[in-house]
Amino acid sequence: MKLVYAALFLFIVNNAISQKNGKSASILDQRPEIENPILKGFYPDPSICRVGEDYYLVTSSFEYYPGIPIFHSRDLAHWEQIGHVLDRPSQLNLDSVRVSGGVYAPTIRYNKGIYYVINTLIGKGGNYYVTATNPAGPWSDPIWLDDSPGIDPSLFFDDNGKVYYTGNGRPVENSPESKKRHIWLQELDLNTRKLVGDKKIILVEGALHDAQSAEAPHLYKKEGYYYLIIAEGGTGDNHAVTIFRSKDIAGPYESNRKNPILTHRNLGKSYPIAATGHADLVETQNGEWWMVLLGVRPYGGFHYNLGRETFITPVQWEDGWPVVNPGEGKVLFKQVGPNLPIFKTTPVATKDDFSKDSLNYVWNFLRTPRNKFWSLQQNKGFLRMHLLPENITELRSPAFIGRRQQDTSFEATCKMIFSPATENETAGMVLFMNNDFHFRFERVIKEGKGQLIITKRHAGKETTLFMMPCEDKKLVLGVFANGQQYGFKIGDGAGHWKILLNKVDGRTLSRTNTGGFTGTYIGLYASSNGKPSNNYVDFDWFTYSKK
Repeated sequence: MKLVYAALFLFIVNNAISQKNGKSASILDQRPEIENPILKGFYPDPSICRVGEDYYLVTSSFEYYPGIPIFHSRDLAHWEQIGHVLDRPSQLNLDSVRVSGGVYAPTIRYNKGIYYVINTLIGKGGNYYVTATNPAGPWSDPIWLDDSPGIDPSLFFDDNGKVYYTGNGRPVENSPESKKRHIWLQELDLNTRKLVGDKKIILVEGALHDAQSAEAPHLYKKEGYYYLIIAEGGTGDNHAVTIFRSKDIAGPYESNRKNPILTHRNLGKSYPIAATGHADLVETQNGEWWMVLLGVRPYGGFHYNLGRETFITPVQWEDGWPVVNPGEGKVLFKQVGPNLPIFKTTPVATKDDFSKDSLNYVWNFLRTPRNKFWSLQQNKGFLRMHLLPENITELRSPAFIGRRQQDTSFEATCKMIFSPATENETAGMVLFMNNDFHFRFERVIKEGKGQLIITKRHAGKETTLFMMPCEDKKLVLGVFANGQQYGFKIGDGAGHWKILLNKVDGRTLSRTNTGGFTGTYIGLYASSNGKPSNNYVDFDWFTYSKK
């Protein structure tokens, strides 16, 4: 007993000394803190892999170019973007793809010195994979896979050297309107780059009653079992994660009696994190397990302008099955992170002065830009955008460069130098969900006079919200939001602002109204609206900050 008291006394003394020296005595205090979502804004369908001490994560990008942003971390809490997987037109043809078409649900895996990303290109060819020896790129051109129906493909590298493809498919007996899907498996020959052998349906449907939209299959192997994790219930508020296992990779697979292992649908639409699903698992080098997944942050009712975002939550294994966030059973906004050293990243700057030789990774184009309409060299220190005939209401690639809205309340500003020559020419800022749902803040000419105009486009119908005379060539424009109330303003460049329009209903940008799978962008935009033009607009700087 005396030894016990002595040990306790030494623990208390050492703990006090550690705190006095400014060192935390708690192991938990040395861990990174998770702040969800780990990727804010439109970053859906996450997939993750670990290589040694490094973690890499990719997400869907749909009709935006470059495609498939890729992120790096060493602690799962702090992430920095290292590039895009698909950053060359030869890799990614998005010409005229529909809204929420394009790049679906990539999976990233690593095997024997090579990184693999496999995904679906909706409307432009189906399923393919690309490879790289460095996750920052360059990545190969697509390797297309024939006879690979369905979406959300994944690769599994077995310990016997075989490689397997999993995907989903539509049962032949189902009507076109049915959302029932099965999960299928087939071997992939990396030498011939072809699927070989027979397709095997390993899951007829999901685990839930009247299961719908079984998708996002991922395979893992642990202690002699193959585990198959899928998403089902659709990607809205009924989204769920379910899991199955088998001793044989071809099945039969038994369902976990505790399915779904994660869903927020039972928490109601007022819960601040909803639509959780489309998950991928990773094991740390210390034997801890974590799950990345998509979810949404509704606000102003069940509306989520930011789109589907990437979250992370811990997993423990009990009785041969994973338990998601034990004691909680749901995804939290804040949580103690894994037992890993804190990874220091460089935050994305709130101001882009366009002084670099290339655009920052946060910027995207709509569809594949076939014309080099932008330049950072023609007027050093400025982003020059040449007017294109395409406009933002069309399913084409206009002169648009945008970045994600990542916060429910934000402010974005820019300094623009532009003088329209004709009534068809325009330039300015846009709040953009898609071609039929957006706001435009533009400098134009109407009836021979310069105007500053704010236009709302909702379900393809346009309404002029504000118009004022404006002959200024140099303008400081700003857009902002407080929840679902958006506003527009102009400034003098010295910090003084005049609000032109406030408390505009932002639900025009909510995916609940717009449909589709993307999120809101804040864009810089120029167009000659169907006519040729030699004109251009210069943007001196752009800022984005959370409010």
